[in-house]
Amino acid sequence: MDYRLLKRFCMIATLEGISYLLLLGVAMPLKYVWDKPEFVKYAGWAHGVLFVAYAVALIMCWAKYKWSFGKAALIFFASLLPIAPFIVERKLMKEALQNA
Repeated sequence: MDYRLLKRFCMIATLEGISYLLLLGVAMPLKYVWDKPEFVKYAGWAHGVLFVAYAVALIMCWAKYKWSFGKAALIFFASLLPIAPFIVERKLMKEALQNA
C-alpha cells in the first residue's frame, strides 16, 4: 500500500504539535508576562494554518486508508492536546511499518 499521504500527515502532525507547544510555551508567556502580544499573533496564525492542514490531511487519510470513524475522531481530538500529535504520529508510522 502507498503510504506517502500518511507520511505527509505525520509530518503535518509533528509541525502542528510543535506550533502548539510554541504558542502555549513561548508566545503566551511573552504576551502575558513581558507584554509582547505580537508573538501570539504570528505563532497563533502559524498554528491555525497547520491545524487546518492537519484536519484536511486527516480527512484525506481517513478516506484513503478506510479508517473507522472512531479512529479518525480520536486522531482529531488528539490534536487538541499539546503532546498528543507526537504520540499519534509515532503510532501511525509504527502501524504503517507493520502493515508494509
